[in-house]
Amino acid sequence: MTAYPDTQLFIAGQWRPGSGGRRIAVTDPATSEVIGHVAHAEIADLDAALAAAERGFAVWRETGVFDRCRIMRRAADLMRERADGIARILTREQGKPLAEARGEVLAGADIIDWFAEEGRRAYGQIIPARTPGVTQLAVKLPVGPVAAFTPWNFPINQAVRKLSAALAAGCSIIVKAPEETPASPAELIRAFADAGVPDGVVNLVFGVPSEVSEYLIPHPVIRKISFTGSTPVGKHLAALAGQHMKRATMELGGHAPVIVCADADMEKAIRLISGSKLRNAGQVCVSPTRFLVEDGVFDPFLSGFTAALQAAKQGNGMDEGVQIGPLANDRRVAALETLVADAVAQGARLMTGGKRIGNVGNFFPPTVLADVPLSARIMTEEPFGPVAIVNRFTTLDDAIAEANRLPYGLASYAFTRSALTMQRLGLEIDAGMTTINHLGLALPEVPFGGVRDSGYGTEGGSEAIEAYLVTKFVTSMPG
Repeated sequence: MTAYPDTQLFIAGQWRPGSGGRRIAVTDPATSEVIGHVAHAEIADLDAALAAAERGFAVWRETGVFDRCRIMRRAADLMRERADGIARILTREQGKPLAEARGEVLAGADIIDWFAEEGRRAYGQIIPARTPGVTQLAVKLPVGPVAAFTPWNFPINQAVRKLSAALAAGCSIIVKAPEETPASPAELIRAFADAGVPDGVVNLVFGVPSEVSEYLIPHPVIRKISFTGSTPVGKHLAALAGQHMKRATMELGGHAPVIVCADADMEKAIRLISGSKLRNAGQVCVSPTRFLVEDGVFDPFLSGFTAALQAAKQGNGMDEGVQIGPLANDRRVAALETLVADAVAQGARLMTGGKRIGNVGNFFPPTVLADVPLSARIMTEEPFGPVAIVNRFTTLDDAIAEANRLPYGLASYAFTRSALTMQRLGLEIDAGMTTINHLGLALPEVPFGGVRDSGYGTEGGSEAIEAYLVTKFVTSMPG
């Protein structure tokens, strides 16, 4: 097995233990074994990180955009060079199959590259003046030090979006990464440090999430917040940021609908959407969850989709050919068992799965529930695991109404050959993202974000860097 490193804090260009000497155990979700430890930050460490970020910002904001880009592109190259080793670390601590882990590392490198170039194109404006001799400029300036809070399901992917956008804009950053999966985001930070990012520009801390966030967000040094996680926590942090007039980007939970129309290419739909459901064992904020299938094709879709999930090889993500690994923690196993049992008690049909596998590791099988009534908890609570709900619809209006029933609005999926139906779905599903007949989400160059209880702001596309910039108006005339 791959050696797993203990993880330290990274503050002011130095890897260091927490000032109190406390550490948090890290467990392999496939074996339930403790494989390492991560340093626990105390208030003194957070103060040191804040001071470092303030100093780092003073340096980085004055670093030319060409040099920022060059350093960031070097970090991306280092991620690619180290991809195999980082992927093994990621699989050990998070559980996803090794191929998925390697894909996450390489996608992270692409995100760095894209933001590096985008930082060179953060254009302002020259605004025509009313009076001769007056010059009017709208210039883009970095907002200041950033506090970023990232989750355990994509330890690199979620951190790299915030980190790259901040650095491309000229901001410094403190990343509060997940204690359950600390070593892979630490390797991301290491790549930036080794690429030549000045001391203090990038900092990494771990600790009790509520303690860290409630100390960093109100602190006057911090000017921008970015959070990825659950809706309840996101609402709390957004309210805290609002009390102190801090900018915030919130990428929160979802309960993604999938509309399958009778005219869809059924073989293609089953192949694509089953693979998407299996990805990271369903622990994905944009994971397809509520399948709405038109009456005429309900039975063949249910049969084919169930068979596709049953055929997936499950096991330790380090093993060859594994398509679905364990859940990242045992909390998810208990939560899923409870939701499935409630659905069955309410009258749902359990087509496959439903109960944990074995007593070692956090293995939960791909699970399909059919004809689930709205009274079941899983119809309103995000399962965040490899559980799919397959229900039927009669009219497109019915499907759109169900897709929009919940307060979430992150991702949505659809399959149809009708151009008119595609147009309606694209405009009428109340979500930040809709992908039709293919899986086209989360590329660096496209928007990534939600609406309503799924948050606000985007962490992809040309708009993503704007949250890290302020527009300043400067007007002058000869004296």
